[in-house]
Amino acid sequence: MLLVDVATASAEVGATTARSAKISRIAELLRDTDAALVPVVVSWLSGELPQRPIGVGWAALRSLPPPAAAPTLTVAAVDAAFTQIRTVTGKGSQARRAALLAELFGAATGIEQRFLRGLLSGELRQGALVGVMADAVARAADVPAAAVRRAAMLAGELPTVAGAALTGGTDALSRYTLRVGQPVGPMLAQTAAGVTEALERLGGTAVLEAKLDGARVQIHRSRREVAIFTRSLDDVTARLPEVVEAALTWPVSEVIADAEAIALRPDGRPHRFQVTASRFGRAGPGAAPPLSVFVFDLLHVDGDDLLDRPTGARLEVLDALIPDRHRVDRLVTADPAAAERFLRATLDAGHEGVMAKSPSAAYEAGRRGAGWLKVKPVHTLDVVVLAVEWGSGRRAGKLSNIHLGARDPRTGGFVMLGKTFKGMTDAMLEWQTARFLELADGPTTGHVVRLRPEQVVEIAFDGVQRSSRYPGGMALRFARVLRYRDDKTPDEADTVDTVRRIYERGD
Repeated sequence: MLLVDVATASAEVGATTARSAKISRIAELLRDTDAALVPVVVSWLSGELPQRPIGVGWAALRSLPPPAAAPTLTVAAVDAAFTQIRTVTGKGSQARRAALLAELFGAATGIEQRFLRGLLSGELRQGALVGVMADAVARAADVPAAAVRRAAMLAGELPTVAGAALTGGTDALSRYTLRVGQPVGPMLAQTAAGVTEALERLGGTAVLEAKLDGARVQIHRSRREVAIFTRSLDDVTARLPEVVEAALTWPVSEVIADAEAIALRPDGRPHRFQVTASRFGRAGPGAAPPLSVFVFDLLHVDGDDLLDRPTGARLEVLDALIPDRHRVDRLVTADPAAAERFLRATLDAGHEGVMAKSPSAAYEAGRRGAGWLKVKPVHTLDVVVLAVEWGSGRRAGKLSNIHLGARDPRTGGFVMLGKTFKGMTDAMLEWQTARFLELADGPTTGHVVRLRPEQVVEIAFDGVQRSSRYPGGMALRFARVLRYRDDKTPDEADTVDTVRRIYERGD
């Protein structure tokens, strides 16, 4: 199969807003894909690389050779090229990766280059989310969509399941079961604006839990063997010996637990998220800072699968098994006032918000279920757009990813705090493309278009983290556009000092 077939399908999927049309086009492509390449194509159309990160970032994608005149690249050859780029290490590795990348892009046509750039940059926005992909796999293989979703949940990822579905049908899918030692996709949460809304959406009563700003881990234990996996299902067992030690104290032979690992200060308040995250890059006993582990759900206990049991029943098992010191704070209530007090107490303790869960919800592994809602305070800032990047996929031809800058009152300039393409409607994309072309301060043909710092934008974000990437040493977490502020001038934008105060408070 040629890469152009995948790139064309991706562009067509991105060009339609109809879910059914997306599913039909992806299914058509998968039926024409060699069985051995199905996992690769499904990964790509999901916006992921089978090789995970390969050491290619935005900087490497800024200057690329002109496109080829005719398509010659195959899916297998491109997949092999990604593997080769990933394995390059040592002295001169950056130059070698750049050469391999230039060779790959030089052999790609225009539509293929756009696809590859979107894939490597993480901006392949075509609307082919997990649910769409699972339904497309089901249609291509002529099997029930529920069977594909269940198998993907238990396998922890869809690409391999897709290959099994298209080669072995429902019989192959039935072989995927919950097994200790085999990570599964974690259940994800939707968002609620507040605890009152969460109670209403969950039917009046909810299980409220402290939402810790740590790192989610899935703990598997079989007798004295423990394995720990991240949210992305990477094995980090060797790096978290204290979590292994904690799991070995539980009175159980077999267990799969959903938990949060977090670095706490001596007073019990959490360190910044980056402190916790730094531990996932260090290994061995004595690595600092130590992590505490807090379990909030159980998927399996001593041969008994709990996935399909309601939240209340799973928590009864959890409370009987996991000691208090390894459990998150929890409140079951139908009272909005009590829920607000619980949220406030959780925030005052330094945590990022609460989870609200339906007492009757099953554990929907790998899905963003309606039975779990996250409630977090939202910060907003008025910042200035310093530059913007041309989009890809559905956003091809539109100026999309904006560079955010806070005002520096000392220099009269602006300090970059990150980028975002989130929160933009189609109408907003049309408007900002025209607006930013007017503000362009230089060429508009490159991937990044520099702007005169005149447009103010109101953004929401979850917090501020330390960053060595930006000159201010800080970056906004999960920034998204709320609206453009034509009523404000750049002189009225928030300052870098305001951002620094938020950072120092640990908000």
